[in-house]
Amino acid sequence: MKTRWILFVPLTITALLFGAFIYRLTTPAETLIQSQWINKPMPLFDLPPATAGVEGLKSSDLADGRPRLVNVFASWCIPCRAEAPQLEALKAAGVPIDGIAIRDRPDDVAQFLRENGNPFDRIGSDVQSSVQIALGSSGVPETFLIDGKGIIREQIQGVILQEQVPEIVAKLEKMK
Repeated sequence: MKTRWILFVPLTITALLFGAFIYRLTTPAETLIQSQWINKPMPLFDLPPATAGVEGLKSSDLADGRPRLVNVFASWCIPCRAEAPQLEALKAAGVPIDGIAIRDRPDDVAQFLRENGNPFDRIGSDVQSSVQIALGSSGVPETFLIDGKGIIREQIQGVILQEQVPEIVAKLEKMK
C-alpha cells in the first residue's frame, strides 16, 4: 500500500510543474523597463557632437527653464525612422528636442538627418551607451520629457505615434 503512494509522487510533481508552466505562459509579464530617474534630475553627462554642424549635449543644457524632450535614437534603428515625422511635428509645434545618438558614427548620423529631417537643437554622441544606461533607457527609440529645471518627468518607450503628439505638447505646456 505504501509503495503505491510513492509511485504517484513523480506524477504529482510533473502535474504541478506543467501547471506552473501553463500559468506563466498565459500570464503576461511586464515588458517595459521603467527608468529609475523619473522625478529626479537628469544624470550628469557631457556628450560631444554626434555629427558636424550640430552642438553636443550636456545635462546642464537641459535646465535652462524650458521644458523639452530628450530623444534617444540611432541611425541604424528602423523604428527611429518611423518616429521621425512625429518629432518633426513636435518641433513645428514649438517643442525643443535634444537627441542622444547611441553607438553611432558621425557620417551615419548625418545621413539619417538628411533622410529623415533634423528636429534636434543638439545631439550628443553616446558611443559607449553610458548615458543611455545611466538613464535606464531600455532601447531605441526612447524619449524623456524634461521640465525646465532638468528633472525627468516622463519616459516614452518606443515610437512616438502621431496621435500622441498633441498630448505631449499639452504635457510640456503644463510644465512651463
